[in-house]
Amino acid sequence: MKTFTTPRLRMPAETDAHERLWMAWPAADYMLDGTAAPRDDVLAAWAAVAHAASAFEPVTMVVDPAHEAVARRLLSRDIEQWIAPVDDAWLRDSGPTFVRTPDGIAVVDWVFNAWGGLPWAGTASDATIARRIGEQLDIAVMPSRLVAEGGGIHVDGAGTALVTETVMLDPARNPGWTRDHVDAELARTIGAERVVWLSRGLSRDYGPYGTRGHVDMVATMPAVGTALVHDQRDQRHPDHAVSALLRRELSAAGLDVVDLPAPEVLRDQDGWVDYTYVNHAVVNGGVVACAFDDPADERAADILRDAYPGRDVVSIDARAIFALGGGIHCITQQQPAAL
Repeated sequence: MKTFTTPRLRMPAETDAHERLWMAWPAADYMLDGTAAPRDDVLAAWAAVAHAASAFEPVTMVVDPAHEAVARRLLSRDIEQWIAPVDDAWLRDSGPTFVRTPDGIAVVDWVFNAWGGLPWAGTASDATIARRIGEQLDIAVMPSRLVAEGGGIHVDGAGTALVTETVMLDPARNPGWTRDHVDAELARTIGAERVVWLSRGLSRDYGPYGTRGHVDMVATMPAVGTALVHDQRDQRHPDHAVSALLRRELSAAGLDVVDLPAPEVLRDQDGWVDYTYVNHAVVNGGVVACAFDDPADERAADILRDAYPGRDVVSIDARAIFALGGGIHCITQQQPAAL
């Protein structure tokens, strides 16, 4: 394994050119036992995202050996499969964060403790998957002492990063850390020159399958100086107040805020939904967007087309993914092209 030697680095914007997209095939019992969503729906959703993305760029799926046969059956030959131990399938969070260096690309290896030690999540394999991917690619790996997940960080590629307090300063993740500590570590690891701190995430994200406030559920930056923000317009939903708070904080940070209205559905069998169109994956020439069989789906796709000019927007039913606690962005991780 190469060692990381240069501090001159930056995490590129997701709109930059990609070498490939990484995913992981569902492996955890809670994903496959039908408790949160039917097993076939879960597997179909993961496969649909992979196939949609593969129309734009290469996709590599990390598949645990125990699930190789099913993955082979449901994934086309266009999807490269890397057979390796994996606990879960939220590769955005457990997997590597890629940065560019003067020599190419490198991996930032955050400490992964399953979103602050959630009891249903395994870490035996996922805590090492970022390093193992770096080794597989034969690129430099930079360890970090920060407990973090990729879904807790968004960047614009020009030095600005978005994070939330309830994730980065979570006592179950980073006890004793302050904003200054996190700012310094993000500067060291991903080249962040300015960190915009948001107060929190969506209400359901603090439930049993939640991350306690990942930023990729509430806001993203499709371009320098612009923030797309989840806009819950129905005052009956607790996220109505959350949206208003985040909009104020993003505006105060000098960002041009573009509202991305929430779906019209408000509740499911487990309570208030956290359905959001913000949690999409940007790919080469396209956007893989969330859909919910909702009247707002096409409106959201139109807003995303405007936010990402020149890219095709492909919408995938993401309800089975959200039932497990995340969305399309959460299950994907882009590997930037080396310049």
